[in-house]
Amino acid sequence: MIEYIKGELAELTPALAVVEAAGVGYALNISLQTFSVIQGKKDVKLYVHESLVTGGRDDSYSFYGFATKQERELYRLLITVSGVGSNSARMMLSAIAPGELSQYIASGNDRVLTSVKGIGAKTAQRIIVDLKDKIGSLGISGEAPTAMSGGVMINHEVKDEAVGALTMLGFAPAASAKVVTAILQEDNSLPVGQVVKLALKQIK
Repeated sequence: MIEYIKGELAELTPALAVVEAAGVGYALNISLQTFSVIQGKKDVKLYVHESLVTGGRDDSYSFYGFATKQERELYRLLITVSGVGSNSARMMLSAIAPGELSQYIASGNDRVLTSVKGIGAKTAQRIIVDLKDKIGSLGISGEAPTAMSGGVMINHEVKDEAVGALTMLGFAPAASAKVVTAILQEDNSLPVGQVVKLALKQIK
């Protein structure tokens, strides 16, 4: 079992980090929270959750990486809830900062939970019922970091990265591009992570 991977950040998108350690490049699925923390760094340490999916024509084995143990533990709690898969859990952690998400669950705020794509009212209620008493032990707090970048017109590099990240999360490229373009037209100074976070709340 792998606890963490520490090494050079070889590649980074809002949905995926490639960390090279001892000559091996490890591809880890990440949330926007983790993306915001490690963006711009040369060397990183990501706590790992290993996911093995069996039963289909081909078995799949994936790594999920988290900047903190607390975010990883929250992810692991989320995927224990019926109806919340690995992608849904990562999307929740991308749309809502871990500290805020913990507070919403602990306070029973299902309205905010259902604002995340793919989380319906019944699933939100199950999350609250199953995790409300467990969430306090994690000690998660704080806001998700943000960054700003300048620009006087739509930044196509940011647009392409954001659309790519949304596509990796399972959204159609055309719908993703439409939403991302609208967001950047309103505020062209937004960084990739913030664009994707806003798009997750708007994309259909």
